Amino acid sequence: MQINELSFGNIKIDGISYLEDIIIDQGKISARDKSASGKIKGQSGHTPLSPAENIPWNCRRLVIGSGMYGSLPVMKEVHDKAKELNIELLIKPTPQAVDHLNEP
Repeated sequence: MQINELSFGNIKIDGISYLEDIIIDQGKISARDKSASGKIKGQSGHTPLSPAENIPWNCRRLVIGSGMYGSLPVMKEVHDKAKELNIELLIKPTPQAVDHLNEP
């Protein structure tokens, strides 16, 4: 899987453009369903990532792209759950997360 292009509101993976927030779980791409976190929308105007969402916990390292400018809030409970499951949590602005994911 190769992330070919990234711009505000668009990510292109293996030549296919996605215009919504996505989750990549073991090579499968799906849209992020924010509805479980929607009622927690903060002052920043962003829907935070909460443990109520379908987070792919079956991993050793979870990479979260926090938006072009790193402004996606990640709730403390997500950090706590990762620690409980012994998962390394890597939260970076999306351009840096993409760089990390594209590393060989």
